[in-house]
Amino acid sequence: MSKSLQAIRGMNDILPEQTPLWRYFEGAVANLLDGYGYRQIRMPIVEVTELFKRSIGEVTDIVEKEMYTFADRNGDSLTLRPEGTASCVRAVLEHGIAGGGQVQKLWYIGPMFRYERPQKGRYRQFHQIGVEVFNLDGPDIDAELILLTWRLWGLLGIRDAVKLELNSLGTSAARANYRAALVQYLSARLELLDEDSKRRLASNPLRILDSKVPETQALLADAPKMADYLDEESRIHFDGLKARLDAAGIPYVLNPKLVRGLDYYSKTVFEWVTDQLGAQGTVCAGGRYDGLVEQMGGKPTAGVGFAMGIERLILLLETLGQVPAEIARQVDLYLCAFGEPAELAGLALAERLRDQLPGLRLQVNAGAGSFKSQLKKADKSGALFALVLGEDELAQQVIGFKPLRGQGEQQNIAWDALPEHLVACLKQV
Repeated sequence: MSKSLQAIRGMNDILPEQTPLWRYFEGAVANLLDGYGYRQIRMPIVEVTELFKRSIGEVTDIVEKEMYTFADRNGDSLTLRPEGTASCVRAVLEHGIAGGGQVQKLWYIGPMFRYERPQKGRYRQFHQIGVEVFNLDGPDIDAELILLTWRLWGLLGIRDAVKLELNSLGTSAARANYRAALVQYLSARLELLDEDSKRRLASNPLRILDSKVPETQALLADAPKMADYLDEESRIHFDGLKARLDAAGIPYVLNPKLVRGLDYYSKTVFEWVTDQLGAQGTVCAGGRYDGLVEQMGGKPTAGVGFAMGIERLILLLETLGQVPAEIARQVDLYLCAFGEPAELAGLALAERLRDQLPGLRLQVNAGAGSFKSQLKKADKSGALFALVLGEDELAQQVIGFKPLRGQGEQQNIAWDALPEHLVACLKQV
């Protein structure tokens, strides 16, 4: 195939063999969020570029280097969304759904786009599930977001593989004071900084705390600590969050260098990280952004949320062997019919079974074939059982029931008794 007709580098097809696991994961998250009272919102994937410049910050790596931005036919600058919070805040403001102090607990799912070097677990088109809460300013909602993710890790069987890291960035005033102290400390040691950190010193110095350069990390060992610059309001809020996590038995690690990569965060920031995926260790992250709505033209509104990377969590499930067996199996039954009268009767029988057993995954052989070839197709489908219908079975109104994955001989089952027999057999799997 011509290279021009292949998928764009870093933007991947999700093939039929992969989608059952995606649906399982997405369904688990959706059901959990429904149980906590969150409602889904769906935003467009294209927004005006100014939205992300105003919200994320013009001097962040995302805006400077990673956004897919283009001019449309009217000359307007548009951008494929690189993250979901800004779009969600825009929607909340545009439709007035958080006005008057009205609490909104929202979630969304969909693709995000960033131009960066593709590697395992990090792609140019990637998918996130995000949660955003508006007009709740206490530490109890911060704790709820962490609690529901902890519950999700338990449902998925990955709790032992993830670790919660916490920090507080304080209010904007506290962060400004800390920023000045950090800049002063690092400016006096400018010749010891790596080139990327020198660039960030003038534009986004807090990101230097997250540097992966060993020499820079060694230099930061004696740097001012954010905790020493927290205002009383932020300190009380952070203590309240830790008390709630302690009461719920949620283990966490305080990480004073955790800053997140977006300008809008304040007070609480957190990340769920794993050591099972190499360099791409963050699987879920978020925090507070109490000033963002006002920054984007709205009234002062408390905000907090998180986003989880679906690709990374899918990869973690596969790495840990936490893919349920039934996810890999897409077919329960495969019906083989021989001769046109049997094909017609089999089609009607299959529909009756679907009526009587909702959720049954039944595939009917489409097209003629010998007994041997049809059973090969049945086996290849991954079905647990094959149903065999030919002239003799049709005359006696029975159907051959053949186990494909375990012990047992083929037996004939009366049509009327088939639903009850299927339920009993499927329960034993």
